[in-house]
Amino acid sequence: MSEYRADFPILNQTVNDEPLVYLDNAATAQKPRAVVQAITNYYYHDNANVHRGVHTLAERATQEFEAVRDKVAKFINAPSREEIVYTKGTTEGLNWVAASYGSTHVKAGDEIVISYLEHHSNLVPWQQLAKKTGAILKYIDLLPDGELDLTSARRQITDKTAIVSLTQASNVLGVVNPIKKIAALAHQHGAIMVVDGAQSTPHFKVDVQAMDADFYAFSGHKLMAPTGIGVLWGKSELLADMPPLEFGGEMIDWVQLQKTTFKAAPWKFEGGTQNIAGVIGLGAAIDYLSAIGMDRVQKHEQQLVNYLLPALLEIPGVTVYGPHDPAKHSGVISFNLAGLHPHDVATALDMEGVAVRAGHHCAQPLMEWLKVAATARASLYLYNNLADAQKLVEAIKATKEFFNHGTI
Repeated sequence: MSEYRADFPILNQTVNDEPLVYLDNAATAQKPRAVVQAITNYYYHDNANVHRGVHTLAERATQEFEAVRDKVAKFINAPSREEIVYTKGTTEGLNWVAASYGSTHVKAGDEIVISYLEHHSNLVPWQQLAKKTGAILKYIDLLPDGELDLTSARRQITDKTAIVSLTQASNVLGVVNPIKKIAALAHQHGAIMVVDGAQSTPHFKVDVQAMDADFYAFSGHKLMAPTGIGVLWGKSELLADMPPLEFGGEMIDWVQLQKTTFKAAPWKFEGGTQNIAGVIGLGAAIDYLSAIGMDRVQKHEQQLVNYLLPALLEIPGVTVYGPHDPAKHSGVISFNLAGLHPHDVATALDMEGVAVRAGHHCAQPLMEWLKVAATARASLYLYNNLADAQKLVEAIKATKEFFNHGTI
């Protein structure tokens, strides 16, 4: 997709006198001109608070703000725009489900089931809910290559299970979970299915109805929208039954001295002035991706994985975590270089102009399962190309040579 690289001015720079190769997309994606321009246009021409005014700027801002709900609903195939709740990101969406739905539907002795793959955002809220309610937090085990163990899932999900919450795509191992199968299992036992879509929504077509999730959360900044904006989708009957968590302006229906009634979802969850520019930027990012086509995005990333994963596996001393079959791998590849701390590897790669992530990736229980303290992680997106993947391979080889022999 080389025709799209020109839309991302940040890629046209040098880092440490080397052309930038940006491979930290699982942390955040770069923004195309169209997104930046949409935000600029809002601030230059339509800057006003939404819902509260009858003047022209307020009406234009409100129309833009609400139109994005329709775009999001179409993008993830939600049945209704009223099921789209704006949040500041995946973390907030998952926390809201745990704190609001969980506080009214989970009791002592109930079970909450997650997996060893989870980002802390889809782990700590459930820990806290279990601690608060007396529920039991259980983990689905993994197969040796890091894929979800379906036999373990069938064992862990029981008639006592109230909530199952899983990532759709791992931010460490690159595996894509069979959400539809797990959702069916959860529903057989009367549980709801919560999905962390942070690493899936930007990279392949998402259909919340087909997967039969009950809640689905994702972040805008990972799909080229601004930071500080995200979405929580929930089935309408579940959102209607959830109490709001923040109280103040706009989310109310009527306030009396001793009593307040609230608006219907999604607005009862959106108290106070929202991230209006962020929402507009999210809409522009969805327009951009929709024009390309998510099937094309996925196909392009898969072609890069088909080259990069085998190439990394061929380098002596490199350990790649997760499935070694490219067909089972998203564009997230975690690895270590023997004898080197991942931070040293990432620093050395940065000297070659290659940006990767290093650390525990907010997945410390998974690191413990892998028996490592941390990994380096390269993650791909639509503006990356074969030359970027080749540069990573060359830079890893150069790093290995430097630390083994002291020269590059």
